[in-house]
Amino acid sequence: MKGARPQQSADRARSRCTVPGRWAEQRALRLLQTRGWRLLSQRWQCRWGELDLVLLKPGRLLLVEVKGRRRSGADGWGRASVTRRKRQRLAAAWSCWLCEHPCWRHLPVEAVCALVPLPPARAPVCWLRLEW
Repeated sequence: MKGARPQQSADRARSRCTVPGRWAEQRALRLLQTRGWRLLSQRWQCRWGELDLVLLKPGRLLLVEVKGRRRSGADGWGRASVTRRKRQRLAAAWSCWLCEHPCWRHLPVEAVCALVPLPPARAPVCWLRLEW
């Protein structure tokens, strides 16, 4: 069936992106947990997009956008992919998350991007503070 091929191809492409992305999320999460952060939400979704990781330490929240890359290219391990539009969508998704979890509304939040080199790269995770 010719009609099924594009969907199968899209599913395979999505699957190839999902596995490394989840690996990158887990690496970032493990690093943060060793630093005392506790996971509140992972891959939380709303109409504005997905929040990769939401973590808690006493008195503060951390919102983490994870970008996994196999090599450093023109976007510098993913730096260029966090555009103004992406930051706006993250802010909108964050507002939705707070509406669903009002008990955390009073805490200050820091938003960061974890740039995670995927194997075979051996570079450390780079953390960028996000401003919205």
